[in-house]
Parts: sequence; structure tokens; C-alpha cells
Amino acid sequence: MRTVSLALCLPCMLLLPFASAATSLHDGWSWLKNDVSQTAQSPQRTDIYLPLISWHARFAYDKDKTDNYNETPWGGGFGVSRYDDDGNWSALYAMAFKDSHNEWQPIIGYGWEKGWYLDEQRDFRLGLGLTAGITARDDFANYVPLPIVLPLFSAGYKRVNLQFTYIPGTHNNGNVLFAWLRYGF
Repeated sequence: MRTVSLALCLPCMLLLPFASAATSLHDGWSWLKNDVSQTAQSPQRTDIYLPLISWHARFAYDKDKTDNYNETPWGGGFGVSRYDDDGNWSALYAMAFKDSHNEWQPIIGYGWEKGWYLDEQRDFRLGLGLTAGITARDDFANYVPLPIVLPLFSAGYKRVNLQFTYIPGTHNNGNVLFAWLRYGF
């Protein structure tokens, strides 16, 4: 139990440096609550999500496992998002897709990325951040809600973004690169 608590607390603490130059936990928590509230109340875009791939890292799996896993996560989702003046992205989203065992996996969450524009027109953007949310899986206690905190990476052009996360794990478990397309309108 102590390992599980530590595994959940450490990624949450990593969110604070990305969030702001907060000097205290209270300041970081206040920033996060404000960002979530502002994103929910004043979104700039409505986003649609299209899952593309869930690639199981071959170095971490036995071949017989990967041969039987679904790596085409059919599904979709929607969300709301906004960008601040620095190009940082905040979002609230919900998505459902077919997991590795071809069972439905829902997720709802909050995402934040530090953004870097690659051109003066601000058309090309790279992002790095975190997502925190709740998911559920058929193979994890028959859909008991499971909190997650995962890294986010993205590359985008105007309103189209390719986003990725990596689900860490152990031998034959986790170690999945999950990617989706996000379009904002």
C-alpha cells in the first residue's frame, strides 16, 4: 500500500513545477484550481479526440503477449481547451477507446502542456506537460476507478495536434505509448 501511495503522490508533485513558479504547495494548488476553473468556464475551443495507436514496448513484453494485444484503440472523445498568451495549453476531456484486450476503457481528465511555437505565425507548436484523471479497465477489478497522472507530449499545426502519453509499467504490464489526434474548432 505504501508503494501505491508513493507511486501516486510522486507524479502529482511533478505537476507543480510545470504549473507555475509557485513557492508553496498552497500556491500551486491555487494555481491548479484556477486553471481548471478558467478552462471549464471560458474555453477557447471544443476539441474532438481520435485515438490512433497503443504501442506496447517490445523490450518489455513477451512476444506471445504482444501478438495478442490490440494496438488499434478504436474510439473517440471530446473536450474543451484554451491557450494562454505564452502558448501553454489547458484542457478538460473525456475519451473512450478499445484497450489492449479489446475492451472499452473510459478516461476523464485535465491536461496541461507548456508550449513552444516554432514560427512567428504561431502555427507550429510543440508541447510537454502532464495529464491527471480517472480511468477504468475491465482487467482492473472490473472497472474500479483508477487515478492516473501521466506525461503528455504533442506536436501541432494550427488546430490539429498529435498527442502522446507513455504508460510506465513492469514486464508484460504497462509500457505503452498511446497516441491520439486532437482537433480544435
